[in-house]
This record gives sequence, C-alpha cells and structure tokens, in this order.
Amino acid sequence: MARYVVDAPTLLHIVASDLQIHPDHQLVAPNAVRSDTLALLYGQVRRGELSEDEALRLHERLTEVKMRLLGDRVSRRTAWRIAREHGWDAIGDAEYLAVTQLQADALITIDAAMANRAAGIVPLAPLDALTSVQ
Repeated sequence: MARYVVDAPTLLHIVASDLQIHPDHQLVAPNAVRSDTLALLYGQVRRGELSEDEALRLHERLTEVKMRLLGDRVSRRTAWRIAREHGWDAIGDAEYLAVTQLQADALITIDAAMANRAAGIVPLAPLDALTSVQ
C-alpha cells in the first residue's frame, strides 16, 4: 500500500474530476486540508467561477473522500522546522511537507508552486499514481 499526501488543490481536483483512487493507496493530509479546500471553493464562488450549489456539492463530496488526517505535535513541530529552514513566511505548505516526511511515500500536487517548493524536501509523485498500483 502506498500512502500519498495531497494538498487542497489536488483534493479539489480529485472530487471535481471524480478521480477514483486505487484501493491499494491511502490518502494522508494535515487536518487543515478540508478547510483549505473549502477556502478554494469559496474563492471560486466569489470570483464567479462556480455556482454556490456546485461548490457545496463538491464540498460534500470532499468530506466523503477517505483520508487519514494528521495534526499531532510531531507533525506541527516538523512543519515549523521546515518553514524555518527555508525562510518561509507562512507555515501552511510546510504542514503538507511535514506529513509527507513523517507518514507518506510522496506528495501529489497539481499546484506547480507547491511542487517547486516541495522539490528537494520530499518525494513527489504524479497524479496518475493515485489510480494505479506502484
């Protein structure tokens, strides 16, 4: 079984495209992933990119995605260390990288900025790794 961390844009893509995760894989993320994804949906509604009904439907679907959510002391401390070591202004992205370091095989992200930030810190995997056996 492979364990993959997904960030909010990737989680939203999974539910919006009805991507079927291979049953041999487990998704892992920091506790904030669902709130981060909800914030993305809210932003899309505010910009007129998505209707409120569609956003709420996607929100309902994202709550149904089976994921192991982490927010323990070690994860938070590791996120702190990563953000400090790299001189980042915020800790949010570091939470995803910390969970990847501690609990997963790789990070999967569709966000190019996150992928660039993660390179050299944690292993990355492509989105299609979620749908096949590695």
